[in-house]
Amino acid sequence: MPRFFNTAGPVNAQDHYCLPPLHRFDLDDILRLIEQKKYFVLHAPRQTGKTSSLLALQAHLNASDQYRCLYCNVEVAQSAREHVERGIKAILGEMADRARTALDDDFLMREHVSLLQFGADKALNFALTRWAEASPLPLIVLMDKIDSLVGDTLIAVLRQLRAGYDQRPAHFPQSVLLCGVRDVRDYRLRTDEGKAVITGGSAFNIKAESLRLGNFSRDDLTALYHQHTEETGQIFEETAIETAWQLTQGQPWLVNALAYETCFRLPTGRDRSQSVTAAMMQEAKERLIARRETHLDQLSDKLKEPRVHGVIAPILAGDTAPEKLLEDDVQYVYDLGLITIQGQLRIANPIYQEVIPRVLTYTTQLTISQEPAWYLAADGRLDMEKLLAAFQQFFREHSEHWVERFEYKEAGPQLLLQAFLQRIINGGGRIEREYGLGRRRTDLLIIWPHGDQTQRVVMELKLQYGTLEQTLQDGLEQTWQYMDRCGTADGHLIIFNRQSDLAWDAKIFHRAAQFDGHPIAIWGM
Repeated sequence: MPRFFNTAGPVNAQDHYCLPPLHRFDLDDILRLIEQKKYFVLHAPRQTGKTSSLLALQAHLNASDQYRCLYCNVEVAQSAREHVERGIKAILGEMADRARTALDDDFLMREHVSLLQFGADKALNFALTRWAEASPLPLIVLMDKIDSLVGDTLIAVLRQLRAGYDQRPAHFPQSVLLCGVRDVRDYRLRTDEGKAVITGGSAFNIKAESLRLGNFSRDDLTALYHQHTEETGQIFEETAIETAWQLTQGQPWLVNALAYETCFRLPTGRDRSQSVTAAMMQEAKERLIARRETHLDQLSDKLKEPRVHGVIAPILAGDTAPEKLLEDDVQYVYDLGLITIQGQLRIANPIYQEVIPRVLTYTTQLTISQEPAWYLAADGRLDMEKLLAAFQQFFREHSEHWVERFEYKEAGPQLLLQAFLQRIINGGGRIEREYGLGRRRTDLLIIWPHGDQTQRVVMELKLQYGTLEQTLQDGLEQTWQYMDRCGTADGHLIIFNRQSDLAWDAKIFHRAAQFDGHPIAIWGM
């Protein structure tokens, strides 16, 4: 059976194109921690290859004849939530079953009585103690999805591991690796009836280090795609590889999903005689976003979390007050894979950068009564003057109502314009977006094919801070710089004035301007 790009579950080299899982992290570093009898954390965003790497690590350690290593997925206990006895029972059952299949060891299967003897607050500790004592080699335990556990069940697991730490390796596992989306310090646990908050760090203060599984490098992406070329003969053009890299920034699920959509779902891509082009990658991206694939749909749930809102909202709005951000919240959103913190805070990649505004304005797009045909010129080009004049009127009449409906009110005007544009652009072109903390603006590039030509329109969105004159001075230069970078002479500067006591007649205007001789249309609202 031919291999394919994997977008669900751990990789299997027989079925999937894949990079060597043990190359995803510093294996020597992990082996050092295990040799030193350390307990540590490996964390990374969802669908980045954590489970694949842990399963490969289990096989590697068991082949070394130095350790007996067990991988277990404790997510089976998530449904127990605060019911500790059910949760611990599920975890012991998962460990016993995995030990039987991976190690041909039924010791834990026979030790189920420990739960009855000692209760949920001791059973896991006792079972691991007895198993370590019976094992001919030091035990290594890899606990996956640890942060899927809830409340007292998670506290019980962490504290029972901590309680046996001083007895390793003769009477307890030599090393335990906890793996999840978040670092253990981000577990916010509430105890019993009083719901007092403790942190995962205090419940598991034996942690030696936290390791993070990163994205693919550009070379990794290229190597993965070349496996498909080697097996099928289908070539990825260099521009296609560059487009995939720019769109995904190496996020593993996106890298695989984009290639799978291109090579296995697009009719042109299924023809192995056809080279994969940049245009095919762009089409695949649009299809993934439109279908709201599970990975992308999870973004909408995360965006509702207050800690995520507190970081993403000022990025969408181009806020200039990073002192408002809490360091722990920034780290948390980074650990979720939603942002990059190198230099300026930004959304992690252009696909997420496009998905987030679409998710936040989805119902708005559905209820805006606008049709693309209303704004098409005779030659098929978008009539931007007509379109933006219509939005001015729409904004004047409806902005107070619509902005209040947004969860992210801080970026309400920018989001409303993007919803309006998305309604028009859907199906005929695309919008590329750039925004980030401290930029004081949102850059939009509309790409609209018509006939054998492509219309490119730059729009610079700014909230008015201070005087209109200063906003215009900064905005015109910024708009021209973006026009120059995008290679277009069609540029529009949109200025939103949020002063509630200013009359609409003073806010609404349209004028022509220039920057260094280059015409730019200005729209106030």
